[in-house]
Amino acid sequence: MNLDTSADAAPDPSRIVPLRLDAADQALAHALQVDGRAPFRRIAEVLGVSDQTVARRYGRLRSAGVLRVLGLTEPLRMGQAPWIVRIRCAPSASAQIATALARRRDTTWINLTAGGTEITCLVRPERPGEDALLLEKLPGTPRVVDVAAHSLLHVFFGQDRSLMTKSGPLSAEQVAALTPRDASDVPPSDPSPPYPVDAGDHRMFDVLARDGRATIGELAAATGWSQTTVRRRMSELRAAGLLYYDVDYHPRVIQRNFRSLLWLNVEPSRIEEVGRALATHPEVPFAAATTGDSNVHASVTTPDVTAFYRYLTGPVAALPGILGTGTTPIHRTVKGAGPVWVPEWGKW
Repeated sequence: MNLDTSADAAPDPSRIVPLRLDAADQALAHALQVDGRAPFRRIAEVLGVSDQTVARRYGRLRSAGVLRVLGLTEPLRMGQAPWIVRIRCAPSASAQIATALARRRDTTWINLTAGGTEITCLVRPERPGEDALLLEKLPGTPRVVDVAAHSLLHVFFGQDRSLMTKSGPLSAEQVAALTPRDASDVPPSDPSPPYPVDAGDHRMFDVLARDGRATIGELAAATGWSQTTVRRRMSELRAAGLLYYDVDYHPRVIQRNFRSLLWLNVEPSRIEEVGRALATHPEVPFAAATTGDSNVHASVTTPDVTAFYRYLTGPVAALPGILGTGTTPIHRTVKGAGPVWVPEWGKW
């Protein structure tokens, strides 16, 4: 059973040039990162503009494919076992295989790395034991040389937090004013038992994964619930740490800087300390503990390769308990946190 790498895969998203974020757009993006479903009226009050201005700017950015709000689920709270998968393949096959992977529902964050000889992605089997992609399809795909899978154990930084959380233009007072009251008190990857969900929840998740700002009416129609039930259930899932909202940017927006994946071999007694330190670094949008020799994984964004060198030989070198370090530069993001980009304005 091979992975389908037929020619009808989605076109290369890097060929589309989206709008850039000006100062006002960045403030809006930061506000949405704090609360993706905040009413435009509340965002407008915090930013000191009209709600029509906020609605118009978001509509323009989303329809142009620059950014969108996604409603996503935390896999460990769902009882899922996510994997960070590294796929070594022939350079001539990497783009085709990555695009085929992007069509799958169980894959996110697909990156071409290491000079086009490696693909890195996150795989989320929806149910225990659904690991055919890892055990059957990828190893049997032509021109795949090797597959290495690292089980995701704990997230130190990421999910509903991003680089915008660390460096966005909003003040602490503005962030506090936007922070939703039903935000989870459960830390990311908290070792709580899986939170129970049903078929109606999954129908709601499908809608929110495409549009995190879908109206209550749209969610009620998808689930068959009343609008009151939808609101209550969303609040319950959010408070439980299962449902969160993220801002997804077009690949060309997030590829303006030098990006790399960082793989650290850390003494077990120092993993928590290293992970917490990485979570504070302004260069790190994601950090997690994983299985394998490289037991701490992070993504890194810097202005250029020189700044990356300074980061690697400075803050990273100063981390305690480091036994080994590996880096793989990211050349292109084929798929981000949500459904794959389709190159028609407003389509994801």
